[in-house]
Amino acid sequence: MGENNQIIEEKDYILLKDFKVEIEVEEGKGFILCFWVYMFNPNAFPATILKQVYSETNSSAPLLVLNEKTLMLLPLTCLHNEVPDPGNTALSTEVLKVSTQIEYPQYKWIHVAYEVSTDFVRLHINAEIAGELQLSSLLNKVSMPNDLRKTTVVGITGGNDLQGYIHDAKVLPSTLSIKNQYVQNPPLQLSIDESSASDIEEDNGFWNIVGGKASCRRIFSLDVVLLNAFGQPVNKELEVVASLLYAHNRSPVEKTNDEEAPLLASYDGIEFASSDRPSKLLNGRASFKLKISKLSSKSENRQFCIKFGISKFEGYRFLEDFSPSIRCVSRNRTPRTSTIIWKKTTAVHPLNGSQSFGLDDASLEPRHNTVDEAKLSPTSKRVRSGEAKISTIDQLGEECNSLAWTANQVENGYGSSMEARPENFEEVDNSLSDSESTGARDSALKSVSNTAHSVSDLTIFRYCLGGLTDRSLLLKEIATNASDEEISGFANQVSLYSGCSHHRHQIKITKRLIEEGTKAWNLLSQNNIQVQWESAVFEIEEQFMKIAHCSTRSLTQQDFELLRKIAGCRDYMAQENFEKMWCWLYPVAFTLSSDWINAMWNCTSPKWIEGFITKEEAELSLQGPRGLQEPGTFILRFPTSRSWPHPDAGSLIVTYVGSDYTLHHRLLSLDNVCSPGVREMNAKVKPLQDMLLAEPELSRLGRIIRSH
Repeated sequence: MGENNQIIEEKDYILLKDFKVEIEVEEGKGFILCFWVYMFNPNAFPATILKQVYSETNSSAPLLVLNEKTLMLLPLTCLHNEVPDPGNTALSTEVLKVSTQIEYPQYKWIHVAYEVSTDFVRLHINAEIAGELQLSSLLNKVSMPNDLRKTTVVGITGGNDLQGYIHDAKVLPSTLSIKNQYVQNPPLQLSIDESSASDIEEDNGFWNIVGGKASCRRIFSLDVVLLNAFGQPVNKELEVVASLLYAHNRSPVEKTNDEEAPLLASYDGIEFASSDRPSKLLNGRASFKLKISKLSSKSENRQFCIKFGISKFEGYRFLEDFSPSIRCVSRNRTPRTSTIIWKKTTAVHPLNGSQSFGLDDASLEPRHNTVDEAKLSPTSKRVRSGEAKISTIDQLGEECNSLAWTANQVENGYGSSMEARPENFEEVDNSLSDSESTGARDSALKSVSNTAHSVSDLTIFRYCLGGLTDRSLLLKEIATNASDEEISGFANQVSLYSGCSHHRHQIKITKRLIEEGTKAWNLLSQNNIQVQWESAVFEIEEQFMKIAHCSTRSLTQQDFELLRKIAGCRDYMAQENFEKMWCWLYPVAFTLSSDWINAMWNCTSPKWIEGFITKEEAELSLQGPRGLQEPGTFILRFPTSRSWPHPDAGSLIVTYVGSDYTLHHRLLSLDNVCSPGVREMNAKVKPLQDMLLAEPELSRLGRIIRSH
């Protein structure tokens, strides 16, 4: 996945104003002019992107014109009687042109192909035909010379014109495939991965970050990714540097009164000026841990933004990205209620110490922080190994929105329970008393120490404190070299020190997830960079049914559409898209392989688990003609934003109408009921359907209404 380590060649990217290509048009033959274009300058519209210059007549005319969202192409052969002025973008309706609509044409790469034949002129956008102009009826009006006509295509110059770059421009015979040219050499773009952000509060599109003096400012982190135009990571030996700018004019923020750099990078607890410590790209990703030393109140209440760029390519706009506007505030001015904490922030449930990153669709649905932030440390969160979950809990207050469902119909002494974890549960210190915690911890350490493992303590703590991306990379590296026993030992260590027993399951399935995913991709791709989605769904379904131990129920077209959304692809799927989809699908299939859940999945009358649905579809299904359905109506689903190695990947969520006539989303923890110990003892566990209906908040199963 991605490209080989190499430096970006500056000659591959030409400024729009410097672009020039010569075309020789021979009578009776066609050609293709294709290129990638990246445009920026919000005040330039309407604007001519390229113009055509005819050497024989010493005249010129617009070739490619952009007017906000409308892209217009004029035939290269001058078919109109009056050649329009290239500076006049208000083209009359009599001028022959091909036009198409493009959503958000700026700050992204667009592949444009101009195909000319004796019968038609076509405009291709991203390898798809966007418009066509038939020329056969116009040939009698056109005077075509028999000899070669030389034409030069150049970029428009001028201070007020649209700015941009051209990449991989080619003039090709019309017999070649435009789609092949489209996928061969995609351009690059640097972007902020907002899903990786941690300890950043969002407020109406702004970022609130705690900064100021050393004793008050907080670390926040986020990743920057180098991707090609298809969203695939690209491996280049480059460094990314971060700098703090004023948001309104993008000018650098000055140092503080103490001559301290306004933006600091934190490495191993030591602060450096961010300009002195760039971050290296590793597999197309650079991670930053930053602090802001200057408050907005000390800068006339102006807002900041962070610029990320590749130092060797200063000024290349597509190799830069800017954060949203930032308000840097002091610690005592930051409210800890009604704020949004992005999904890296962890929470510990008071019953079992498991981490919660919010329930569903974390990139879209905010989580509300209602308690003071707690730091994760090896001794602050503990879980008792081998104990059954308790069936009752103390009331923790309305803001916790807690709910615990239990069922004690389990024989042979197993206190099985089904527990629901709320979506907005924030971190709570659940430390045991000194005597309890010491005994429990010594017992747990003794148990873990008896398990063979060769993973270093540093790796264990890196995993516990890292984000999902960091954990994924660590697990892939460990799974390559470690044995099953070593991985199991590592899982137990992480579970102990993180205080989250759910990490154990995600770590233990790592090897199978990677191995079976690699085999599945190799079968699909046959060494191709991309595969057609329509041809891939059959292999995806076969792999899913094999892992889920399901021979009677196949996936529906709606299920495949959701998988495609998770993969982030359209007609073609790259390995990066497949891995996104696989990291979500494999834990779901693994959950369904449990006999207890498998029976519910295979049940068709009624369908307890309708299929793969989104949170929005579940909520829509619980809406009646006069509002919400009756209280107690519920739907089971898998959270679409929980992918491996997230501790909740593959879990079930129940969406239901509460007695207060509002919608609730609760994640079910089925660890005890589905644990190997219960299965080995052949315990008689009550069916999940009966356990759900036994809950006072749940009374009847709802029907699914698809949104597509």
